[in-house]
Amino acid sequence: MSVEKVNTLVVGGGQAGIAASEHLTNNGISHLVLERDRIAERWRTARWDSLVANGPAWHDRFPNMEFQSCGPDGFPGKEDVADYFVDYAAQINAPIKTGVEVTKAERIENGTRFRIETSGGMIEADNIIAATGPFQKPVYPPIIPHSDDVLQIHSNTYYNPDQLPKGAVLVVGAGSSGAQIAEELMTAGRKVYLSVGPHDRPPRAYRNRDFVWWLGVLGKWDLQTPSPGTEHVTIAVSGANGGRTVDFRRFASKGMTLVGMTQKVENGVLHFAGDLQTNVANGDANLASLLDEADAYAAQNGLDLPQDPEARKKWPDPECLTDPIRKLNLQEAGVTSVIWATGYVQEYDWLLADVFDETGKPQHKRGVTDQRGVYFLGLPWQSRRGSSFIWGVWHDAKFVADHIATQQTYRDYRPSIED
Repeated sequence: MSVEKVNTLVVGGGQAGIAASEHLTNNGISHLVLERDRIAERWRTARWDSLVANGPAWHDRFPNMEFQSCGPDGFPGKEDVADYFVDYAAQINAPIKTGVEVTKAERIENGTRFRIETSGGMIEADNIIAATGPFQKPVYPPIIPHSDDVLQIHSNTYYNPDQLPKGAVLVVGAGSSGAQIAEELMTAGRKVYLSVGPHDRPPRAYRNRDFVWWLGVLGKWDLQTPSPGTEHVTIAVSGANGGRTVDFRRFASKGMTLVGMTQKVENGVLHFAGDLQTNVANGDANLASLLDEADAYAAQNGLDLPQDPEARKKWPDPECLTDPIRKLNLQEAGVTSVIWATGYVQEYDWLLADVFDETGKPQHKRGVTDQRGVYFLGLPWQSRRGSSFIWGVWHDAKFVADHIATQQTYRDYRPSIED
């Protein structure tokens, strides 16, 4: 069997893998990108139908191509985002093979190269970039027993309200995915219960600037580590329907029932934590803090931006917030579906390398591990807060590719022979 040889193998053909390819090419590094499905497949098939990007088109893109599907302040749909990466890969002539799955990668015994087994044959490479991103294995908390009475799905297999059986829906998780899905279901006429955990709740826009702009000028995208206790706090933000600030009180005013974090089920009765008021209050405080910082920045820099008093108005507290439900009989409440918007865990079973901690998370510094030739790309907080955004992964990819090129320069060095 023939073995294909390449300097660097990139595993994953999404935004991280394409960004890596561009920067490897710019550094003159021979490489190959393998994608088990289609380019940016998860944007197409692991997202709901109405999803749009959470950031405006002027911001959430690579520097060398603009979105053609909408204006710079619009929010491209999921298919538009996937098409964008297909077009970008073509623009940079990325060496991508689709429909090829990596099943095993390990260092060759007594060598420096890696042997990679794939569904398309064997490959040897000096370097491996795991660019499969953070959305790998959906998290299903083992709380509600599976039965024929209640459909349970993860947000990655929710597409639209019509796929669910008639009846009420419990959405667990109030980050961007949970908040948007819950609102869509409510708008479709469903009775919705939304389990709200800790979250940040930035304004969609403030004083005629999108929140991504404010986070940029305030230096928040460049934060290198999250504050203690906030590593897993989700952001409740939405670009749906032109973009609007997520407001859980507004949801409740239209009929949604807010509950605390989902804890356990006993005899068909679901129990919720008593943290709803705290979680909502902390989200409010996050919003107010960002508005205060924005006002201070505008004043200090003499920016003539319009005032925006509406951003500070608060909807009245609904009864479900002032007197939270702690128990819910699913059958009596007519709940026939549960959507777990509870995130993902990373999974690298194919990569046999001593670069993971006891929980299976990669150990790295800006994507560079202490094992020669092993790199990661597309991780949350890989180098900064902005790493999980499209533009952020492009910059992270440059750092990783530059590191590979520098190491290659050292390996290629040969001392001159003096007479």
